[in-house]
Amino acid sequence: MSLIPADNTLLLWTFLMVSAAAAIYMEQNCRWISKIPGAVIALLIALAASNFGIIPTESLVYDAVWGYVVPLAIPLLLFQLNFQALFKESSRLLVLFLLSSIGTMIGALIGYYALHNYIPELDKISGMIAASYTGGGVNFAAMTARLEPSKGMTAATIVADNLMMACYFFILISISASTVIRRIWGSPHQDKLDRDGINGHNTTANYWKPKPISLQNIALSLAASILIVAISFTLSAWLKGLLGEGSNVATNMLLSLVTDKYLLLTSITLITIAIFGKNIQKLEGSQELGMYAIYLFFVVIGIPASIPLIIQNAPLLFVFTLTVAIVNLIITMIFGKLFKFGIEEIVLACNANIGGPTTAAALAISKGWRDLIGPILLIGTLGYVIGNYVGMLVYGLLQ
Repeated sequence: MSLIPADNTLLLWTFLMVSAAAAIYMEQNCRWISKIPGAVIALLIALAASNFGIIPTESLVYDAVWGYVVPLAIPLLLFQLNFQALFKESSRLLVLFLLSSIGTMIGALIGYYALHNYIPELDKISGMIAASYTGGGVNFAAMTARLEPSKGMTAATIVADNLMMACYFFILISISASTVIRRIWGSPHQDKLDRDGINGHNTTANYWKPKPISLQNIALSLAASILIVAISFTLSAWLKGLLGEGSNVATNMLLSLVTDKYLLLTSITLITIAIFGKNIQKLEGSQELGMYAIYLFFVVIGIPASIPLIIQNAPLLFVFTLTVAIVNLIITMIFGKLFKFGIEEIVLACNANIGGPTTAAALAISKGWRDLIGPILLIGTLGYVIGNYVGMLVYGLLQ
């Protein structure tokens, strides 16, 4: 019973694009709100609109963003990669990301044992959330299909998860900006920005400063990106049909690595950059197009977070998902301190685990941590591959 009906495609696309534009404008021009990444602003606009009944919580328009816009954004964001920084930072972030995924597992187990007497089917939900908070929504969908919880509990979990995600972004942003935290853990990337005089409201505006972009740049960027997406997803489907399923856990894991569409998408993009690097990097505007797609994505993920539904159906599920996220953060910070990681790497590893690689890349861009954008996008994509195994391991332990 929303003001804009779910089948009004034109008005819903209008809402998504106007919301994304408003978030980008406020992030770059409003000093009082510039501490908050524009991606989070976009999420909050959508959350408010859905909770006040302006837009529906489900629509084919949102499915189109998940199915086409988000995959299109990944090559666009990677086209301008600095390969030297990518390999230097990726190895460090990979270690921290894997350690952070251990925090997700422990958080799911703690949440389960604290709340399983009060939340039905929490063993299945724990597996689903552990998978999702290692990879992303793809893993949540896969685990839901495998474990088959009731539709009511699945819907309530999605609602709780979306509201928790909005809260968690604020926690991560506050931690990365804390003077005390920066002093204890160190913040080399932010320190460099401070020395260069790039801080506060001008960080994002400086990153996205105007540059010459031609019609040919836009056309070739979009064409190259959609071609890579089409090849990757078609190849993934063909390989899955050809190879089938493995006979044991080891072969299943190997086949998942070979056939995962997001890993193929990232790999083929990197191969394309390696072969056509100089020509690809001339495509000015590819990052802008990719980031705009990510802003649309953030609007969409804020829409299902219905606060009345959480109060009515899922207050404890919100507590459970927040428990998993907070335990993940605490354990990642402990490992980060032990192995001398900066707070920027810690925050991005947590974000990549809980929110996925695209949200982590958005945070890195909004904070101006340029050398970490490509690596966290690449490493975070690995979560799509290992997420289901983490989820099944957690579910198996609870059984």
